[in-house]
Amino acid sequence: MQFKTGLGWKACYDEDRNLYTAQRSWRGFYQLCEIGKETYDLLGTDAMGDKSPDELIAGGRHLFEADDDYYTMPRCTVYDEGYMELAPWSDAYKRADKNIQTSKELTDFAVEYFPEEEKNRQHRKNKESGKE
Repeated sequence: MQFKTGLGWKACYDEDRNLYTAQRSWRGFYQLCEIGKETYDLLGTDAMGDKSPDELIAGGRHLFEADDDYYTMPRCTVYDEGYMELAPWSDAYKRADKNIQTSKELTDFAVEYFPEEEKNRQHRKNKESGKE
């Protein structure tokens, strides 16, 4: 595994599976995403231009998210049940242990309703129909 890190983010390239994942976190917020090679290659370089690492990582397929600052009830949302297999290096398990998990029904609704979850729609449908 190869890693890149920066302020509030960490990305991993798993050469055995040709898989790119990244996490970003700030006080009270955590997100784990599957990203593409292009995003991984851009992270931490001058080629990012006006984009921040947060924007680049958040543009990937969301796997897991936690919000546990003092403004909200501590919660986490699991978009892909295999998030720990996809990114065993991540800090997601620490957040999952501390937070109340959003129900599958609410997560399904969010994936169908919010435009930023478009990358999860087909993945979840394939998984439910046994194609993945």
